[in-house]
Amino acid sequence: MVCKNIIPICLLFLLLTSFVVPNGANNTVAQKWVISESSTLSVNGSTNINNFACEIPNYDRTDTLTITKRKGAKDITLTGNISLNVKTFDCHNPMMTSDLRKTLNVKQYPALNINFLSLNDFPEMTARSQVLTGLVDIELAGTRKRFEINYQVSVDAQHTIHLLGTRDVNFSDFNLIPPKKLGGLIKTNDKLSVSFHLKMKAID
Repeated sequence: MVCKNIIPICLLFLLLTSFVVPNGANNTVAQKWVISESSTLSVNGSTNINNFACEIPNYDRTDTLTITKRKGAKDITLTGNISLNVKTFDCHNPMMTSDLRKTLNVKQYPALNINFLSLNDFPEMTARSQVLTGLVDIELAGTRKRFEINYQVSVDAQHTIHLLGTRDVNFSDFNLIPPKKLGGLIKTNDKLSVSFHLKMKAID
């Protein structure tokens, strides 16, 4: 009689436990974004006589960013790295382009690396531009520095994710001396305004 009662009880127990979700299974939300080759980076600066703008007009790699939200965590984790070829910087002026590449020591350090670390909030993923901030590590000319970046995030009608980041940096942040010309008559100011526009697609 005891054996006959045990079997139904075991079946009932298995049926009930099959609907139990393990602790932590729904505590994490993650998305992956593939960076498009049409992404760009620009650097705006000035000298004592004029302004200049240099850009890397496209991204020649296919990299992925991963954004992760964990229940109870204060910040959102954003992981991934973009590596930009410094030699492709174009200042639309041969002399300025040459000076910038030389200052950045392109032969020894051919890449500008941006390593993404965090966001202060999870993107809403709408057509309306959302303002966020986040931390990144920027490595340039052999020196790595951590910065807080200002972002604008939006999604267009083609489901392309636009991540626009801006930050003011200095040559001196990376132990670099701003270029000079004509015996020092033309001096490049220390401050630079860096902006990048990543165009991405979400993947499963």
